[in-house]
Amino acid sequence: MFHFLQADFTRAVQDVRSAGSYLPVALQFLFAFGMIGTLMGVTHLLGPKRKTADKLETFASGIPSHGDARQPMAIKYFLVAILFVLFDVEVIFFYPYAVNFKSLGWSGFWAVVLFVAFFLCGFIYVIKKGALKWED
Repeated sequence: MFHFLQADFTRAVQDVRSAGSYLPVALQFLFAFGMIGTLMGVTHLLGPKRKTADKLETFASGIPSHGDARQPMAIKYFLVAILFVLFDVEVIFFYPYAVNFKSLGWSGFWAVVLFVAFFLCGFIYVIKKGALKWED
């Protein structure tokens, strides 16, 4: 019986390695790029072609632009954004733990306690450095 299963497995591996198994993927890419090209061509041919001064002007959400867009920005904004992402990812890792809570047992519990302790140390470090204080 096992010889029969091994022969099926060997045949399946050979089928995956053949070039014919990539045909559906190639057809999907061909269809996608063909659709993109067709739609872009049709919109270019059928779309309006009136170029007025108002249409050629830069649009900034209806607000008149003023000043230079390349002025320096406070680093605090980026620091808070990075810290938010860092601590938000911590919450994402709690989901698999919550789903498998019973099967992980005490070793899983202590692993999560250690995980939270590391992030708590990082959070205390961030607070002590004053990274979340906006006033200077």
